[in-house]
Amino acid sequence: MSAQESYGQGQGQGQGQGQGTGRRALLGAAVLGAGGAVLGLPGVARADARHTAGGLKGLPVPTIIGHRGASGYRPEHTFGSYNLALDLGADIVEAGDLVPTRDGHLVCRHEPEIGGTTDVADHPEFADRRKTKVLDGVSTTGWFTEDFTLAELKTLRAIERIPATRQHNTLYNGRWEIPTFEEVLKWQDEQTRKRGKQVWIYPETKHPTYFRKQGLDMERLLSKALRKHGKDRKNSPVVIQSFEPSSIQRLNKLVDNPLVVLLSAANTRPFDFVESGDPRTVADLITPKGLKEIASYAQGIGPTLDLVIPKDAKGNLTKPSTLVADAHAAGLILHPYTMRDENTFLPANFQKGTDPTAYGDVFGAFRTYFATGIDGVFTDNADTGVLAREDFLRG
Repeated sequence: MSAQESYGQGQGQGQGQGQGTGRRALLGAAVLGAGGAVLGLPGVARADARHTAGGLKGLPVPTIIGHRGASGYRPEHTFGSYNLALDLGADIVEAGDLVPTRDGHLVCRHEPEIGGTTDVADHPEFADRRKTKVLDGVSTTGWFTEDFTLAELKTLRAIERIPATRQHNTLYNGRWEIPTFEEVLKWQDEQTRKRGKQVWIYPETKHPTYFRKQGLDMERLLSKALRKHGKDRKNSPVVIQSFEPSSIQRLNKLVDNPLVVLLSAANTRPFDFVESGDPRTVADLITPKGLKEIASYAQGIGPTLDLVIPKDAKGNLTKPSTLVADAHAAGLILHPYTMRDENTFLPANFQKGTDPTAYGDVFGAFRTYFATGIDGVFTDNADTGVLAREDFLRG
């Protein structure tokens, strides 16, 4: 029996604090492996023990999470990107960032504005759909998924989001359509059978407050899809994340999956806080008090890497913060984001040369972040992450 199954037994479908604590124990046990202690609970394992105890369903720790698939090599949120992430060794695939269509389907796009990730601009029949909207307080012009039916979106094809940095990826422009979350759930089962091991996914609710105002309930749509496929349980291979804590709180009452609160820069406020008048910033959420509150309804956090190791004015890494220790003390796991191979995304002291698109000392950067005791990391380059983990675990 796996650690997840043993923790799942005897756990009902109840809601609230008890349910959240049970899921937190489940995810902690999964990260530590069958023989490990649960992070932040009695009998806490030391960081060095965690690194050798296995990961989600026995996968390694630190866990390598394919950020939007293998987006360092293929246009993000396509089955080409998702499949390659598995081929390159990702333990979990972030499939995907979820946004709704006008007719209530969830599709996988980085943002609801799709001008930069699809060929919609080349479709004259959709020229009149181009609009300017206020998205989480920011005026944004383009084409938005909520203005299209699923059938209309299926006529579009994905393109590379940052072609100036990843010109190689433009080779694949137009090759893949936009996946639906229903298709992702079926793909997950197909790949699990094909590869002979459980495939995990890590979907995210995008801008749920924005969509709720339009009558599109992201949490209900997501929970309905998971329930339909029998993947809304504590031992289901689906971890759910959101930048809006209230979205995770709502999901805590709808599903039993492990839940993760994403955290941006310390001086920012989650948009649901802005809307509700909550004055707290991310800096307040990463205090011991804030982390304890998060642990009452979630099992992990996904902080930006700068919250784990801040940078100085020149962009060099400085001394690690106390976030890893504080989060573990609260019983939370940490899956920070995002590691990428190119200089433009790396800390200044790990860049090589002056070409922003060239690869830097990414293995050195991985090693530095792994040494903080993080439980996993999102990366656009799963193969690099896997090799970096092997180096790190060898010592």
